[in-house]
This record gives sequence, structure tokens and C-alpha cells, in this order.
Amino acid sequence: MSAESSTTYLKYKNYDDLLKVILYSSQSVLGVVPLIYHVNYNNQHVVFAQTGTIGGVIVHYLVSKDKPVKKFIELKRLSGEFNFVDKIGSDSMSLYIPILELEASTLKFP
Repeated sequence: MSAESSTTYLKYKNYDDLLKVILYSSQSVLGVVPLIYHVNYNNQHVVFAQTGTIGGVIVHYLVSKDKPVKKFIELKRLSGEFNFVDKIGSDSMSLYIPILELEASTLKFP
């Protein structure tokens, strides 16, 4: 089984749903917060997070009209509300998730 065949792609309509995955992951027993990546893929702005390891990888993604202009997403743990921000803030009830800019990726988005 190749690495690509064990990758599942889930496409979301908006940031709200994509960030619910991150919020849920952060509240799991492991408390892992997936990173968010941006890559220009086939002239589209693809924003994604990757979860899973053993048994397969899940790529959660969306296609955005624009490239993210800020470097972080401030995600409120209790409400799920979010804002794009330039730096890590001091709100202890928020997750500050970096948006990492990729030059290229071996992922093949559907």
C-alpha cells in the first residue's frame, strides 16, 4: 500500500468547519493541535491541516479565494470563534495556530 493510497482527503466549505477539527483535536487526550498550512496548488489557495498517523493520514482542507494575509489564527476554545492575527496573543482561552506557508507539497489534492 503506497503512502498516497492511505491518505484520505476531506474538503470543507469554510474555515468554521476546518477549525472545528483543530478544536476537537486540541481537546483530545493527547491534546495535539494540528498546524495549518497554505500552498498554492494548481493556481488555487489550499489551506489544510493533517491528522492521523498509524493506519492512515487524513488531510482536512479547503480552497480559499485568497491567500491568508495574517500569520496566525486565534481560535477561542469555548465558542469556536476565530480571527486572523499577526502574532500570538495573551488570551489563555484561545489557541494560536500558525499558518505555515509551503513552497510545495507532495500531496495531491482531489
